[in-house]
Amino acid sequence: MEARMTGRDGGADLHPIGNSPVVILVRPQMAENIGTTARAMANGGLFHMRLVAPRDGWPQSRAWRSASGADRILEEATVFETVDDAVADLHHVYATCPRPRHIVKPVLTARGGAVELREATSRGLKVGLLFGPERAGLDNEDMARADALIRYPLNPAFMSLNLAQAVMIMAYEWWMTEDDTPPRELMTNETHVATKGELDNFMRHLLRELDDCGFLRNEQKRPGMVRNIRHFFTRGEVTEQELRTLHGVVTELVNARRNR
Repeated sequence: MEARMTGRDGGADLHPIGNSPVVILVRPQMAENIGTTARAMANGGLFHMRLVAPRDGWPQSRAWRSASGADRILEEATVFETVDDAVADLHHVYATCPRPRHIVKPVLTARGGAVELREATSRGLKVGLLFGPERAGLDNEDMARADALIRYPLNPAFMSLNLAQAVMIMAYEWWMTEDDTPPRELMTNETHVATKGELDNFMRHLLRELDDCGFLRNEQKRPGMVRNIRHFFTRGEVTEQELRTLHGVVTELVNARRNR
């Protein structure tokens, strides 16, 4: 049996993004954990939440207070009496678990599971992620409904996640399967990475003043010293603003020497 519950208005303007997985919380025990789970889902672009036999019923105002604006996920959450009811319209179901319990099923990492989820949803299939109760996790009967298990390879000496953290890991991996953010970039704000021409202009300025002050007076060592100075500025991505600052530094040093 399914019941749709409506919470209060407000929160972020969240909506489903494509054919995203359904997050199914099996027998969740605390409303606050449902709220923080909605917050985790929103961060990873997940929207569809299903609750199976929540201990304290639904809706619960405490969930909204801990959702940090992910209200619409809670407002659209649906409640089911059993796991079978909650997964009946899905094509594939994955169950998260701390460790397989004498069950013969494929076991995936969160990243591997996210890749399979994305592949299935790209074919128009509906998929779900099962998360167990806070205290003990999913039992064998729950996991029997799953096609595969997902286990996070965390520190074997300490593997303790709360419900929202467990959902956040999967939400993040789901989001990253199609995210094109470069793994590393230089934040330049209003300036830009200096061109070779701008860098050469600064080097001419610097070397001219170093010659004038006698720093490069050793003719035998001069070529190597110049190369070392050039390497210093070409090792990274110096910005145009930084070069302008260095021009000013050199100019002020020259003026100070002349004044003396």
